[in-house]
Amino acid sequence: MEYGLITIKLIAGFIGLWAMTRLLGKKEISALTPFDFISAVILGDLVGDTIYEKEHSVLMLIFTLAVWTLLSVTFEKITLHLPKLRKPLEGEPEVLIRDGKIDLRKLRKNNLDFEQLRMMLRAKDTFSVSEVAYAIYETNGSLSILKKAQHEPATREDLLVPVPESTLPLSIIEDGIVQRQTLSNLGQDDAWLAGELRKQGYNGPQSVAYAEITEEGELAVISSVSH
Repeated sequence: MEYGLITIKLIAGFIGLWAMTRLLGKKEISALTPFDFISAVILGDLVGDTIYEKEHSVLMLIFTLAVWTLLSVTFEKITLHLPKLRKPLEGEPEVLIRDGKIDLRKLRKNNLDFEQLRMMLRAKDTFSVSEVAYAIYETNGSLSILKKAQHEPATREDLLVPVPESTLPLSIIEDGIVQRQTLSNLGQDDAWLAGELRKQGYNGPQSVAYAEITEEGELAVISSVSH
């Protein structure tokens, strides 16, 4: 009977957490605010305690999820519709580097040192603080940067090169199997694909693990079959 009750609670908890996630919306882990993180930890603890405590019924588990969902939705609505309360409740981004100068006060306020700042910059493919014009410490703990103009990579528009329309790359070979629908959508056939593969030194699709059609319409073999 005990195992059956735990199973019922697990099913109820699973369905309840799924419904709560759908209701509150999707967020990447990196986009979670401190409140989101704390909420997830507390919710996991509440659900875990309710599931494995005999005196806690399934109705208590559902009630726990319902109340926490209501509190979370209310908090989200308050911060969404009352901008004046958003900063006190969620905090606000801090400008750590402004016009190329590090704001030491903001750095200390957020309990950061120079090594941590450099580490976050390296995560943004920036290895020198001197390249940064602005660095903003977001409320979720990530760092957004704007490089100085001379350190920004040149674009096709800057070089006066024609800019093609952006399209998604299309998978055409997966595990040596030709994606027929993609080939058909391209208006091509097996003979064309075989010819393109031969140009790149491949005998056929069976020797290719993964290949795609790039934005430029060219065949790119990403991974070949290892022997």
